[in-house]
Amino acid sequence: MQTYPKNVLSTSDLLQKYIQAGMTISDFSAAETKLNEIGYYRLRGYSFHLYDPVTKQFKSGITFDTVLNIYRFDAELRKLLFDMTCQVEIALHTRFCEAMLLSGDPLAYLNPLFFKDKAIFWRNTSSLSSEIARSTDVFISHNYTNHDGQIPIWAAVEVMSFGTLSKYIKNLSVGSHSIFRYLSKFYSYKTSKGNLACPNQDMLTSWIHAVVVLRNICAHNSRIYNRSLSTKPKLLKTDRQNPQPRFCGLYHFLLAMKYLRPSDTAWNEFAENFRQLLQRYRSAIDPGKLHLPADWQYHI
Repeated sequence: MQTYPKNVLSTSDLLQKYIQAGMTISDFSAAETKLNEIGYYRLRGYSFHLYDPVTKQFKSGITFDTVLNIYRFDAELRKLLFDMTCQVEIALHTRFCEAMLLSGDPLAYLNPLFFKDKAIFWRNTSSLSSEIARSTDVFISHNYTNHDGQIPIWAAVEVMSFGTLSKYIKNLSVGSHSIFRYLSKFYSYKTSKGNLACPNQDMLTSWIHAVVVLRNICAHNSRIYNRSLSTKPKLLKTDRQNPQPRFCGLYHFLLAMKYLRPSDTAWNEFAENFRQLLQRYRSAIDPGKLHLPADWQYHI
């Protein structure tokens, strides 16, 4: 086994590296406490844009508190985003259930007739079966005892993961009288000409996938600030940037959440809280590091 080339450094040693790179630390003891709470490499992610890899020095005037405030902003942002992704997920579960029940069969989700690709249908069914089997919820065990283990859609959606739900929706058959057509009506929007339209399957599932990705980022306490993502939700024409960026950032994911919002009231409350959060940290952050265009408030 090869020996790892770098030495193990103490928290004090790591702070000294910051100082040697030109960072100002006014209270070494407090910084040491914070670094022990957060971790050197986690906090380092919030300083990449403040550091010159050529000179191996921080920009002039950068302090430990500069980086710490960006980290605090990101932590508050994750909480705000996670709450909205949960609201989107709950509403989507409810609407998917309602759409499936149009068939008149509480077990319609187990019928391959309603799905395009039968192999994908059985893979999705396998995933959902595992989720149901792992559940200890009373409404699942009730059906074991009273209905020979048949789980109706209104119980199944309660244990269906967001990722599995996304896959079910992506595989729904489409058409003028399909379950997907009814589901898409919950997410209708106005075109640039003022007409009411429903998203097609690729568009709707791209929004859902983006929110799933964002929810997972937040749930795992990963960094959002100064981060580009390869996932690209399909934006409405009025919200697209010109020229389109190579990578997506928070702007694109905010719009995906907006398109999937549970209600206008819930979204307006979120948008105001988001605006206030940016305002509170205006001296610490750069909105450009969230991929927010200059006119983001018009779109959000």
